[in-house]
Amino acid sequence: MKKRTRLRLAALGAALCLALTGCTGGEPPVESVQPTASVTPTATPTGLEFALACYPEAGFHPITGGNRTNLTLAGLMYEGLFVLDQQFEPQEQLCSGYTMSADGLTWTFTLRSGVTFSDGSPLTAAEVVSSLELARTSTLYSARFTDITAITAGEGTVTITLKRANGALPALLDIPVVKETGGTPLGTGPYVLTGSGEELTLTANQSWWQGEELSLDAIPLRTMQEADDLIRAFDTKEVTLVSTDLTATNALGFSGSFDTVDYPTTTMVYVGFNTTSGPCRDAGVRKALLRAFDRDSVATALFSRHAQAAALPVSPASPLYAESLAEQLSYSSQAVAEALTEAGWTRGDSGWVNGRQKLQLELVVSTENADRAAAAQHLVNGLNDMGISATLTKLEWDSYISALEKGNFDLYLGEVRLTADFDLTPLITAGGSLNYGGYSDTETAQLLQTYRAASGQGRDLSAQRLYERLAEEPPFAVLCFKNWSVLTQWSVLSDLTPTQQNLFYQFAQWKIES
Repeated sequence: MKKRTRLRLAALGAALCLALTGCTGGEPPVESVQPTASVTPTATPTGLEFALACYPEAGFHPITGGNRTNLTLAGLMYEGLFVLDQQFEPQEQLCSGYTMSADGLTWTFTLRSGVTFSDGSPLTAAEVVSSLELARTSTLYSARFTDITAITAGEGTVTITLKRANGALPALLDIPVVKETGGTPLGTGPYVLTGSGEELTLTANQSWWQGEELSLDAIPLRTMQEADDLIRAFDTKEVTLVSTDLTATNALGFSGSFDTVDYPTTTMVYVGFNTTSGPCRDAGVRKALLRAFDRDSVATALFSRHAQAAALPVSPASPLYAESLAEQLSYSSQAVAEALTEAGWTRGDSGWVNGRQKLQLELVVSTENADRAAAAQHLVNGLNDMGISATLTKLEWDSYISALEKGNFDLYLGEVRLTADFDLTPLITAGGSLNYGGYSDTETAQLLQTYRAASGQGRDLSAQRLYERLAEEPPFAVLCFKNWSVLTQWSVLSDLTPTQQNLFYQFAQWKIES
C-alpha cells in the first residue's frame, strides 16, 4: 500500500535477516498494480536525478555480501532460476521449465536458452550450480539448503536431489546466479555495475535477454560510508529511495516528507506456548489463548500498520492463507471464556481456576525491541482484562534466550523470518531449533510432512489441514506478519511493486514522474 508519510523516527538500525533466525530476530501485501508501459525519463517535478545509495567498501557480491543497501541493488543486476512475486509465488526466470520425480526427491530444471551475462557470455548450468553451492555456505541462504543433498549440472539443465520431499522447492530458488570475475561478479539482470572508486553507476545491460525497454539508461550511485550518510543523503534528496524495516530494533531514522510503499515479508510475530509445563500443557488453555489476542490492534497501533494481522502461520499475502479458518481464530473475549469453561476452568472472583490451580501466566519478552516490548505489555493487559492473571517479564537478550532454552516461561513473544515455502519444521518438530515450548504431536508432524511434499492444488489442501490441526493442538498463537517499507522522495515514483527479495521487482514498469 502506498501512503505519504511525514515523520521523525527515532534512530532505532536496519538489521539484515534473510534466513530463518532466532525467535526474536528479525518482512504485507502491496496493493495490486497493473503494469504500465515504460516511460522515457525526464526531469522530475523537483528536478531530482534518480539515484541510489551504495557502500563501495562493503562489496557488491549478491550471495556472500553482508551490506543490506548493496544487497538491495542486486535486484537490478542479478536474476535467479525463479523470482518470487508479491504473493510469494515463484515465477520462472532463468528456468524455462522443470520436472519432479514421483517421490518428490529429484528435480530437474531446464535453463532458458538465449540468456547471457552482461559481458555477452552465455549462461551455463555450471555457473548455476556454482552459484547455488556458494549460497549453500552463505549466511544469507544456507537455511534453504537443509534438505538438499546434491546439485549437479547437465546439458542445459540443473538437477537438485533432496533427502526430504519439498513440493515448493522453486520458492527457495530465487538465489542470484553469478559469473565470478575475481571482483564484483557478473549477472544476467537489466543493469551492470560500471565505474570505480566513488564514481559508480548502474548502466543498462545491452545484453539483457528480456529485452524490455528500461526507463533509465544509467542510475548513478551515491557513495556512503556509514548509516548517518544514508540518512543525510535521503533527507537532502541526494538518493531517491531507501528500504527499511520501520519496526526493527535498530531502524534507521529518516525525517521529512516522503512516500511510503509497504511490501509483504515472511517475518512472523507470534506468542509461543510452553507445552511441557505450567498451564499451557493443557491444549484447552492454548486453544482459548488463540482467541485472546487482539491481532488488529497489534498490527495497526503498535506496529503503526507496518504489519498485517494474521491468525495462521503463513503470510496473508500468500494464496495459502485461509481467511475462513483465520476468522474462526479471531479475537473474542466470549470465545476465550467458552473455551476455558470447556477445558474445565471456572471463573471466580480471583480469576480462572481449575480445582486448586489458578490460571496464572508469565509472558517473557526481550527488551532489545521497543515495539515488541510494547506489544507484549498490550497482550498482558488484555489477558488481565479477561480475568486471566498475567505478568510480563522483560529480559536482556542473552537472559531472554536462556529463559527460552530452559523453558522458564509460560508464554514468550517471538519473531522469526520463515523461508518462502513457509516451512514450520524448526518451530513444531521435536528437536526443532526454535521449538522452545517442547511441542510434540504425531498427527501434526505427519501433516507437516504431507504439506511439505505437496505441490499445486494439493498444497492448498494440505496447508489447510495442517493449520486446522495447529488450531486444535496449538504450539503458538500467530499475531501478524511484518511489512518492510520503501521510502521514496515525494511524488517522484509510482507503480512500485517491491518484494521481500527484490526491491526492484518489475522495475521496467515503474514510472518516474515528469
